[in-house]
Amino acid sequence: MATRPQLSTGARMAINLGPLILFFAASKAGKALFERGALPGLKDAEVASAVIGTGVFVVASLAAALWHWAKTRHLPPAMIFTTVIVVLFGGLTIWLQDKAFIQLKPTIIYGVFAALLLGGLATGRPTLQIVMEDALPGLTTRGWKLLTRNWALLFIALLFANEAARRLLSYDDWLSFKVWGVTAAIFIFTMAQAPLLARHGLKLD
Repeated sequence: MATRPQLSTGARMAINLGPLILFFAASKAGKALFERGALPGLKDAEVASAVIGTGVFVVASLAAALWHWAKTRHLPPAMIFTTVIVVLFGGLTIWLQDKAFIQLKPTIIYGVFAALLLGGLATGRPTLQIVMEDALPGLTTRGWKLLTRNWALLFIALLFANEAARRLLSYDDWLSFKVWGVTAAIFIFTMAQAPLLARHGLKLD
């Protein structure tokens, strides 16, 4: 079987972080344009921020998926799912001019990911092992179970954090939480798994 082309680290970072950064920048631009009277069709600055930012986010997410496909001739199931949710909830945000939909999107994604991971554990087939085995060679069955459990717990924590943030914070503050806070939390969590991986047989070249 031919080896599937792999993306470089820089390309993976651009695909994962690029749409989020553009979402943040476009949201700020939308608010500024509204405050200057350039978007009279929108009812307030938060809606303008959500609509403009979400429009850019949808386009950027689709472009990232197309770039991934062009480079690898493959789309990971998680990317397909998240892109569909972005388009669906982003489209509702723009059509109904309601920021609640784009704020709810992360909750749906975190909930589905947590359910898939926990379901895999319950059936004795750790979901992460199925989709990431080539990326973590040598990891033991016990290691995969623990890693899957930890990621499931993280997604549950992010779900509750997003629900609290979207209810208690302004849209601007929620946006900063989503783009910078969640990204930092995932990075720190990922780094914190290194001892677990090392204890349970991960082979590093």
